[in-house]
Amino acid sequence: MFQLFRAIRQRIPMVFGAFESMSIKDDIHGEMGGPCEGLKMSEWKDIPVELLLRILSMVDDQMVIVASGVCHGWRDAIFWGLTHLSLSWCKKDMNNLVLSLVPKFTKLQVLILWQDSPQLLDAAVETIARYCSDLQELDLSKSFRLTDRSLYALAHGCPNLLKLNLSGCSSFSDSAVGYLSGFCQKLKALNLCGCVKAASDRALKAIGCNCNNLQSLNLGWCDRVGDEGVKSLAYGCPGLRALDLCGCVLITDESVIALANNCLHLRSLGLYYCQNITDKAMYSLAQRRVKNKQETWTSVKKNRDEEEGLTNLNISQCTALTPPAVQALCDSFPALHTCPGRHSLIISGCLNLTSVHCACAVQTHRAAHLAH
Repeated sequence: MFQLFRAIRQRIPMVFGAFESMSIKDDIHGEMGGPCEGLKMSEWKDIPVELLLRILSMVDDQMVIVASGVCHGWRDAIFWGLTHLSLSWCKKDMNNLVLSLVPKFTKLQVLILWQDSPQLLDAAVETIARYCSDLQELDLSKSFRLTDRSLYALAHGCPNLLKLNLSGCSSFSDSAVGYLSGFCQKLKALNLCGCVKAASDRALKAIGCNCNNLQSLNLGWCDRVGDEGVKSLAYGCPGLRALDLCGCVLITDESVIALANNCLHLRSLGLYYCQNITDKAMYSLAQRRVKNKQETWTSVKKNRDEEEGLTNLNISQCTALTPPAVQALCDSFPALHTCPGRHSLIISGCLNLTSVHCACAVQTHRAAHLAH
């Protein structure tokens, strides 16, 4: 508790400036004789709610939990005012902590529960779904012990989810993921990395049908994913900006061609170890810019700061690719870099692609030649 008070005392001057224009300014000065001068322990309970929440936003979440036990006023303010919470600092018994705390934090919008070792059980997620209907972001990564019960509960209790991280949750089934997508249709980011049973063509067809606002999807090392699933995503989620298909060994050029033709805002694509990908896929991506020239010009006029086209591409271990095709792609998208310190076109393991260079390398070579 002493550490909590010390942390708060240190942060009062830091946040006081933010309240210069607020009516509580005079109250704080009147009660404290300046931003923090003369503050006594008996006055901690009198800190205005706005100031308390601002201060607690600057300390770690473990300290926030301690603060909720200082007095009734602080407890009520934190329970009703806190919208972001991470319990990932809890290395033991996170499950019971969730069961005891979550029913009190009913206004949560962001909840981070990633773990080094699996602790959460379905009852904890069911409690989250029961009490946190406003939740928009949930991280359950590495929760190996969760079953489909958790996804069914989230489907009914948290329909406003925008971002969901299920990476490493290896027990979920594809039917449960499909069911979830039917209720959480506002999803913009979904991480299924390593969810081998959950990520199948069947699940992706459901996601493509239901989650049309999806912008980011991680399917890394989901080796059941095939062309039919990826094509369903391409048709149903045209706003995709980031897609990780690393280790999805079944996909072929058909998947990439569908993405090139339908996901015109795609910025990041991971194809690591997708060894069925050939030059045909690279040329389809390169030609996408030509097909999308008019729309690109319109979007650039609306937002000149936004990067155009692909900015990140991982084709490491895609050994069937040849230099002319990859160079054509690199030439089409100047944001793809092979130069040191800016690697956004990753080609490790492809020894035949060492001759591919980005625009920066060409300009550097030309400048050196002129100087010589």
